[in-house]
Amino acid sequence: MELDVGGRAVRLSNPEKVYFPERGHTKKDVADYFRAVGPGILRALRGRPTTLQRFVDGIDGDFFYQKRAPKNLPEWIPTARIEFPSGRHADEMCPTELGAVLWAVNLGTLTFHPWPVRRTDTGHPDELRIDLDPQPGTDYADAVRAAHELRSVLDDHGLRGWPKTSGGRGIHVFVPLVPEWTFTQVRRSAIAVGRELERRMPSRVTTAWWKEERGERIFFDYNQTARDRTMASAYSVRPFPHAPVSAPLRWEEIDDAEPRDFDLRTMPGRYAEVGDLHADMDGHAFRLDQLLELARRDEQEYGLGDLPYPPEYPKTPGEPKRVQPSRARHEGGDA
Repeated sequence: MELDVGGRAVRLSNPEKVYFPERGHTKKDVADYFRAVGPGILRALRGRPTTLQRFVDGIDGDFFYQKRAPKNLPEWIPTARIEFPSGRHADEMCPTELGAVLWAVNLGTLTFHPWPVRRTDTGHPDELRIDLDPQPGTDYADAVRAAHELRSVLDDHGLRGWPKTSGGRGIHVFVPLVPEWTFTQVRRSAIAVGRELERRMPSRVTTAWWKEERGERIFFDYNQTARDRTMASAYSVRPFPHAPVSAPLRWEEIDDAEPRDFDLRTMPGRYAEVGDLHADMDGHAFRLDQLLELARRDEQEYGLGDLPYPPEYPKTPGEPKRVQPSRARHEGGDA
């Protein structure tokens, strides 16, 4: 079938293919959902290099991440060249109209993973993205408690965050930035936020990279700010049986929110009622000076420098050894 999306004709093949067997949601249902929340998903993706998480046979089939723009990308969808930590590069699609979102949906895309940069400047993030990730033994309510204290940390350093559900059990908080700092500096700022939150809630929050050290605490995943690490956009559909979506929230409603309530079926009605709760993000841009100063003090006064990168990243100067603490104790370990 052919969809008219803002005057753009977009083809939708096999519209009746079932993507979510438990709920019976089809490919067309997914397309209808994204049209219903169109201004919101476009605001989250507009002008950003975007990786597509594709499920061509639905959530019970295999999936893959499409980083490079497909060869059949229409000429009306722009791209941007991004550089990976390895030094290699790729051209990624950058949605600038809702038709691009629906074009990606036709490829089986459920979850959109935009970079925290715009196509006009791919070296300087314009968002600080924070992931509060519940570990075994914790749940969404624990993430909520951490999020409230995180809000206080941000406020104490002249920042404001916009919360959303992750689509799972966690909470994401996005802070719009003046795009003046590198990925390394933004990551260093995130580590500073995480350590301050950890100091305030030592029994509830951890920045420990190694799972064996996290315990039953909320993991502040600072590496989500590393280059080439992306997070599901607001309004993205997540690949779980009940078809949840990543839902923007007001701070005052995070306590009573239930992540499972925001799904492919219910979110269009919520959107029609409250609109895009993150719509005003583009009207703000905060500075990282105070967080970078906090990071400097952490290093000078407490000896707290860098934290480990993910294993596939090149080793960086000053980075701790990438070896599990238990292995380092028993086997000596290596960098």
